Amino acid sequence: MRDERQAALEAIADEVRTCTRCRLHEGRTKAVPGEGDPDTEVVFVGEGPGFNEDREGRPFVGRAGGMLVRLLGSVGWRREDVFITNVVKCRPPDNRDPQPDEIEACAPYLRRQLEVLDPAVVVTLGRYSMGTFMPGARIGQAHGTSQAVDPATGAANALVFAMYHPAAALRSPGVERDSFEDMRHVPAVLVRARELRAGGASPEAAGATMTPEPVPSPADTSTTIDSDEHLVIAAASDPAADDASQLTLF
Repeated sequence: MRDERQAALEAIADEVRTCTRCRLHEGRTKAVPGEGDPDTEVVFVGEGPGFNEDREGRPFVGRAGGMLVRLLGSVGWRREDVFITNVVKCRPPDNRDPQPDEIEACAPYLRRQLEVLDPAVVVTLGRYSMGTFMPGARIGQAHGTSQAVDPATGAANALVFAMYHPAAALRSPGVERDSFEDMRHVPAVLVRARELRAGGASPEAAGATMTPEPVPSPADTSTTIDSDEHLVIAAASDPAADDASQLTLF
């Protein structure tokens, strides 16, 4: 299954690298399809590549990428543990906001990526990504909350969790604080999404909307690797925690 997913993602990436569906291809150096673990349960979706991403063909490798790595690390995760992509795969000129027709042109690629990955949780980074999964929401109100994902996005059975874009956290100490606080909720959203999937009900059918309880702070947690070399985060203050209560990424 892993090899099949990787091959399917590579096939999509090959199409992205030669795509001419919108004007953004005219100024790109390299398209940025996305990267990460094909077996992950968590997908992070940003807005679009920046200068460094356009040069390297990889998502979130600049300063915003460094912030994303810090956010992931705050709950004991690595960027290699998740899948990272954007709503548009080519850099908008001068890092301007992506236009609606550009997002629409790229939407089939994102939808197909999500169909292949079948994530339990989609984390949106920024308002344009959030707009794809939470239409009409305002990021100042929606960040740190989750709801069911519309299966039409490609994520057939998932919860979406909204966060600010890491670049915004670099510009504002307040947004940075909010971002780290929001990130503490993501493992709990994953646990809830698993419960819904295991129960046979889609999050949408179950009416899943929540402001989750955060995981303990890093000082109160221990990070280990289980027998299958998958990341496990368990509260150190609860030695009786069983496997069901461990916040395991996969």
